Amino acid sequence: MKYAFSLIIVLFATLCAWAKPVSPKDLTFYSANDKHIKYVGRIDFTDPLKPRFWQPGVYIRAKFEGTSLTISVNDEVLYGKLHNYLEVVIDNNKPFRIQTTGKTNVIEVAKDLAPGEHTVTICKDTEAGIGYIEFVGLKCEKLLSIKQPKRKIEFIGDSITCGSGIDESTVKCDKGQWFDQHNAYLSYGPTVARQLNAQWYITAVSGIGMIHSCCKMDIVMPQVFNKINQRADTLQWNFSNYKPDVVTICLGQNDGNQDSTAFCSAYVAFVKTVRSHYPKADIICVSSPMANNDLRVILKKYITSIQQYLNNAGDHHVYHYFFDKGYNDGCAYHPGMVQHQVIAQQLADYVKQVENW
Repeated sequence: MKYAFSLIIVLFATLCAWAKPVSPKDLTFYSANDKHIKYVGRIDFTDPLKPRFWQPGVYIRAKFEGTSLTISVNDEVLYGKLHNYLEVVIDNNKPFRIQTTGKTNVIEVAKDLAPGEHTVTICKDTEAGIGYIEFVGLKCEKLLSIKQPKRKIEFIGDSITCGSGIDESTVKCDKGQWFDQHNAYLSYGPTVARQLNAQWYITAVSGIGMIHSCCKMDIVMPQVFNKINQRADTLQWNFSNYKPDVVTICLGQNDGNQDSTAFCSAYVAFVKTVRSHYPKADIICVSSPMANNDLRVILKKYITSIQQYLNNAGDHHVYHYFFDKGYNDGCAYHPGMVQHQVIAQQLADYVKQVENW
């Protein structure tokens, strides 16, 4: 009887110790260069303790043990006033968006989780023109190893691919700053990738074109394709860091109705550039999902001829996908949140066919 009573006391003490919440002082800080933290995207690792990135859709994944998680990030605060948005996902729960408030930011992104193992994804929702983010590290009970999907996709494009104008959850259209509705994480590209269990890169700038960009922009995609910060056309990117299985090219919306010879010649040259970096990738040329009827017809004609030319020249891994209507219920006539999911489903189905995934 005495032994049984002693055993009960031990078990009770063990349960109490297990249930005791971990205080912030018991958490461990893991710096950005920890081997368990995984990065995906065009990132400048000049300072491994503060990897810096500009592009939308750049993301960080980690697996951790415990009931809470805090992240530390720096924001450029471009022009002294712009603050980036980040998307955070814990496990398979609903993503939530946060905005930085200063140059240095320590943000609790999870608390009161069930004890055990969890995963976190931190994605830059806003694009290069809003400034850079530096990831400093995270604080949790214990950081664990995490596996990355083997499949890889790169999405090349303009504001549609950036996820511009799709998220009115905090600021409605035509209110606040022009980037307040950005959400790269929930844009069509990353959505396609997640459906197909693949990593993703977003190689895109709002307003950019193949030979003509809007809004007095002085860059075009072929010019900045090899840069880490595409909007500023700076910092050389090392293409050996990421070899996608599939590349989609969604350009032409900002070009509009251009001379067919000039546009198609530039497009062919750009596909050849992409091919030079990714010799084994399947390249899918995609029409603009926000194009009006006239532009939709033009892009279909141009892209068809571009694909045929490249196929006839011996590159049989160039394909096309055409959207059959315009998607314009987001801000500034961009596709909205629900429409991005529709676009993603259509494109994912096509990628499955091409890749036999």
